Order: sequence, then C-alpha cells, then structure tokens
Amino acid sequence: MSASHDRSALSRLIDRLDAVNEWTGRFTAWLGLVLTLTVFAVVALRYGFNDSDQWLSESIYYWFALMFMLGMGYTYRHDGHVRVDVLARKTSPRRRAWIEIVGVILLLWPVCLFIAVSSFDYVGNAWALREGSPEPGGIPLLYLLKTLLIIMPALLFWQGLVELLRSVAVLRGADPTVPTRGDVEEGM
Repeated sequence: MSASHDRSALSRLIDRLDAVNEWTGRFTAWLGLVLTLTVFAVVALRYGFNDSDQWLSESIYYWFALMFMLGMGYTYRHDGHVRVDVLARKTSPRRRAWIEIVGVILLLWPVCLFIAVSSFDYVGNAWALREGSPEPGGIPLLYLLKTLLIIMPALLFWQGLVELLRSVAVLRGADPTVPTRGDVEEGM
C-alpha cells in the first residue's frame, strides 16, 4: 500500500470517528433552545400564574447537565476548552502534534478513565435503585442523569483518540481535516 493511499485511509478514519462528537454536539446545541423554553415556562408559571411544577423545574437541571456533559467532546473537537498553549503556541505543526499526543495519553485519557471508573459504583447504585427525584412530583429518572458521569468521559476519550490520530496524520505528512469555528457557524 502506498503512503498516499495510507494517509488518505487515515484521514477517512479520522473523519468517520470525528463525526460522533460532531453529531452529538449539534444535537446537544438544540438542547439550549429546550432549556431556554423550559426556563421561560417555569418563570411564566411562577410569576404569571402563581403556580409551579416540580417536574418542569427539575427538568432545567436535566437539560443543562445534558448540554454540558454531552457537549464536552464537541467542544474539545472545536478547540473550545481552555488550554495552556505556552508549549505549542509558536511551534511547528509537528511539535504541536507531539504535544497533543503526549497531552492526550498522559493527561486527557487518565482523567477520563479516573472519572469513569470512580463513577461506576455511584451510577450502578443509582441504576439498581432506579433512583428518582427526592422531591414529590419530581422526575423519576435521576439514574439516567447520573449515567452521564460515564458517557461524558467516554465522549472525551473518543475525541482524544480522534485528536491523537489527527496528530499522527500530521506527523506522517498528511493534512487531515481540522474543524474550525467556521464549521460550527456554517452547519448550524
């Protein structure tokens, strides 16, 4: 197999793997609208009709948690997380690729594994109890919400794999697709 064919296969693989967090992020962005409408409904009920609904009020926390936890991989994909670029700011693409690889392997993946592994018992107990809201009239699906403690690090780990492969492609002389902020604006 030629090097150019191999690079193109790697780029295709990166694009396919990258699509998971892109799709998840675009879906999650719509939850912002749902969250806004829910907050509006809670405020309208409380101040316009002097009424409240526990389920609706609690759902605000659910929508926010879904947006935050499911959107982390997407944010990482689009370089939206706070980073310390002191090491990579004025370096060559090859050096940036090495810094990314080391960062993924030594920092991102261990943190993701720590969060997931330390959450297993917590989430498992919530599922065993089918844990729901402690409030009367609250949402009976708290165990599903707690499952995000495993899904979030999995999505970050996945995107870390994509970024590692993208860096390997750069080291091999390929020019992999790199998401830009313009991709977000054009696609939404």
